[in-house]
Formats: sequence, structure tokens, C-alpha cells
Amino acid sequence: MEISIRPAVLSDYPNILELFREFSVYQKLPERMKNSLEKMNEEQDYFHCFVAETEDKEIIGYATWFYTYFTWSGKGMYIDDLFVKPEYRGTGIGKMLLNKIIDLARESKCHKLRWQVSWWNKPAIEFYEKIGAEIDDLEKNCDLNLD
Repeated sequence: MEISIRPAVLSDYPNILELFREFSVYQKLPERMKNSLEKMNEEQDYFHCFVAETEDKEIIGYATWFYTYFTWSGKGMYIDDLFVKPEYRGTGIGKMLLNKIIDLARESKCHKLRWQVSWWNKPAIEFYEKIGAEIDDLEKNCDLNLD
């Protein structure tokens, strides 16, 4: 199976939004999925995403990211989501998406790449540890919803 990793474009948004929904169910938090095509279109300047696409042009995974500034280390990148459809997991697609972001972070002269993983997601934790990520349990999410 031939998979390509490429930046998302506007015409991908409906498919990506469906994957967002799938990911929210996987995370056991579907009620928190509030995004919409309207929001994505209005806020496209803030949306950075790579998609994994089959040779048949089916989008089967994505990774979203943004630049940030870490006070202790400087310029960085934050991965918001990394998701691959369940039937394609274990085939290297997640690693391809992650490597695309790592390459971009290095090219952009970032000092650190950060993301989160749910404490219960043992396969993801093992995957991230395998690539050399340091995983700690020092901090908790603080979300203030403004909608």
C-alpha cells in the first residue's frame, strides 16, 4: 500500500473533520468535539495539518500542529493531534506523520516538540517512548472554554 504524507488543503476539511469526530470517540470524549467546517474555514490561517493519504486519495490519518514559544527553551512546536484510522494502525503511518512534523520542526529551528498522550493509551505511550520521547506525569491539562 502506497501512502503519501502531505499538507492538508481546504478540500480535505470535510474528511479531516470526520477523522476529528472519530478521534473524539476514540478518546472517549465525543461530547467535547465542537469543531465544524464553518470554524475550520473561518480559522484556516491557524490550522496546520498533515494528512496521510492512500493511492486512492482516501485520507486515513492526520497530525495537527502549531508553533509556540516555551519560556524555558524557546521556539517550539506543539502537536495537537496524531490520529490514524484503527484499521491502518501498526503499519507505520503514525510514524510517517510524526516524522513529517519532526522534520518540519528541525527545519524551522525549533528547540522542542511537545504533545500529550492519554494515560490509558498504552500503545501510543510505547510508540512515543520507542522514538525517544520523554513522558512524565507532572502536569495536568487546564482548559478554559471561551465559547
